[in-house]
Amino acid sequence: TKNPEILVAMTTELDRRQQEVQDAEQNKAISENADALFRSAKSYTAGNPDGDVTVVEFFDYNCGYCRRAMPDVVKLVDNDDKVRLVLKELPIFGDDSEDAAKGALAAKLQGKYFEMHQKLFSAPGKANKEKVLRIANELGLDVPKLEKDMESKEVQDALDEAHKLAQELGLQGTPLYLIGDRTIPGAPDDLYDQLVENVSIVRKECCKA
Repeated sequence: TKNPEILVAMTTELDRRQQEVQDAEQNKAISENADALFRSAKSYTAGNPDGDVTVVEFFDYNCGYCRRAMPDVVKLVDNDDKVRLVLKELPIFGDDSEDAAKGALAAKLQGKYFEMHQKLFSAPGKANKEKVLRIANELGLDVPKLEKDMESKEVQDALDEAHKLAQELGLQGTPLYLIGDRTIPGAPDDLYDQLVENVSIVRKECCKA
């Protein structure tokens, strides 16, 4: 106890080693699940489908951090025409979130996923089935078809796949961003800058290869 700084150093070193182990496990999970993470037909891809760097986002429509982050994510896609953005719904906040996720995936089958996605975040109020149907009307979607598709196997398969991937990655909450094998958990205030920086690093690495 005479040397508290030694104890602090030991704790810090232990934390660092644990973090390294966690990072290594996560990297292994990313490479083992690369196809499902980056190239799954079940997930919606925004931006440039043939882009050179893929950003994957796990999110919940009722997650405040995800809502706050959405403009930064859209800005990234708008400003960098070589980014592929893969969106994975991970409804962790109960039935309303599940309904919102199903609504977006059902809108994908009518070619209006990204519009539904943005409105579910930007329109006021909780994301739930009622909000999905209201937005579907505004977007001119076939609402009875959308309701039917929300309960389809195709939509459930997409949710199941995202849930399984989140488990494999040991994901602690939403949002989580993957850029290559790099991760940004949560929605830091400088998210846009971090996304740009990570995309640039991954782009340099892949072009060297």
